[in-house]
Amino acid sequence: MQRTAVIGVDIGTTGCRAVIYLPNGQSLANFSAEYRLFTPHAGWAEQQPADIWQAFITVVRSAVQQSGLPPQAIAGMCFSVAFHSFLAVDAAGEPLCPVLTWADSRSQPYTEKLKTTIDGKALYHRTGCPLHPMYPLSKAVWLRQERPEAFRRAAKFISIKEYVIKRLTGQFAVDRSIASGTGLYNFETLAWDQEALAVVGITADHLSTVYPTSHVLEGILPSVAGELGLDSSIAVVLGAGDGAMANLGSGVVRPGQLTATVGTSGAVRMLIKQPQTDPQRRTWCYNLNEEYWMAGAAINNGGISLRWVRDQVAADVKQQAAACGRDPYDLLTEAAANVAPGAEGLLLLPLFSGERAPYWNADARAVLFGVGLNHETRHIVRAALEGVMFRMYSIFSALKDVAGQASEIRVSGSFTRSPLWLTIMADIFGREILAPGEPEGAAFGASAFGMVALGLLKDLEAIGQLTSIREIYRPDLTNHATYRELYDIYLRVYWNLQKEFHDIAAIQRRPKS
Repeated sequence: MQRTAVIGVDIGTTGCRAVIYLPNGQSLANFSAEYRLFTPHAGWAEQQPADIWQAFITVVRSAVQQSGLPPQAIAGMCFSVAFHSFLAVDAAGEPLCPVLTWADSRSQPYTEKLKTTIDGKALYHRTGCPLHPMYPLSKAVWLRQERPEAFRRAAKFISIKEYVIKRLTGQFAVDRSIASGTGLYNFETLAWDQEALAVVGITADHLSTVYPTSHVLEGILPSVAGELGLDSSIAVVLGAGDGAMANLGSGVVRPGQLTATVGTSGAVRMLIKQPQTDPQRRTWCYNLNEEYWMAGAAINNGGISLRWVRDQVAADVKQQAAACGRDPYDLLTEAAANVAPGAEGLLLLPLFSGERAPYWNADARAVLFGVGLNHETRHIVRAALEGVMFRMYSIFSALKDVAGQASEIRVSGSFTRSPLWLTIMADIFGREILAPGEPEGAAFGASAFGMVALGLLKDLEAIGQLTSIREIYRPDLTNHATYRELYDIYLRVYWNLQKEFHDIAAIQRRPKS
């Protein structure tokens, strides 16, 4: 039987998805599962590796069953996984601590110390990663200082992707994309950076072997193959970080094209031919494949901001939605659509879990500014949607200085399901926003990238031919002018609170009595 179908697996911050596609772009299956993100203290954001592994097993097995394909018809599996996770494991790959996600900023005090003891500028220009608690470099320093026994016992320091790959294939392997998002990988030498390793106090032996993103691991463990309903000879393509795969999934396959993604977090990325950094250190640079790199920047607080509003401000919306068979987010955005652009002077700075680009301020905290007696829940929802887009616009502006003006802007991620959010984006950016017809984003990108690696598609350009544009959102210039005025106030509120951010974050980090 001819093997042509490829499974794309997207392991995100709060959920895992598996899709199965054919080389002609036909979707055969789509299955997802969620898992918990634990936040026991301010700045902490961790997960249990076993939860993610079980979700992976569930979605792949269910997608295979849903497709109706025999195992022999599935050529391979390819991964898209969230960047910057960190996990210490023993020689057998057993976890010694929870997974620290990209949103975990507990290492902030140690990151600040690093800024005074090492040349952060030189490190950034070698690795493409600014000094920030998001990166595994800082997380490893925290572990060495705060959990010395786990640090001493660790045979490897890996990402959640490597944990899944190890349980799937028995090998410690990492792709160049995930490696380039650690702060420990030198993009000039394409090897682990010796100076960065010395900062952490480890050697390259403590890290996985680095391979190109198109590298194929031949076969999976028979016991796991049985759980998944797959043939053990299936090819495993390492794939890349979720941002890289979201680019491909939205049809961004050429330099000059730009993708803006909002899921749990948010990011703006542009393909470039060579690694490139920013003199002001506002952006990062990660690998896609042997031909392309990604210049970009990301925010911590995307869809997670709207989730906070849903759960903490509009707590009854879940019951309302269940009663009428609707999605709670649809009810919230429908209410927000009845509020004029600018939310009647209400601003939400969605800095709930600190912030990444462009200012790399882990101490930043959310601010609801301009609240009046006239403001209702619907205004707060609108302010949250607009606040996230103001954050996205700030990194869009920084990226333009580094990689040049974008020829077009495409979108991906869960926010593409909201016409209101895309309309707000067009009005704030003052640019046309192209929404691709393929809704699966990173998962589809992983599947298609796997097809290229396995020779089922010719090249990345062929992936672009599988995508279409569902809708174009054009800016309203009157609304754009309103947002420009509000964005100026938004920035002033942010910059005027720097000391207050630092002081309140210090209080929040104090141990609970």
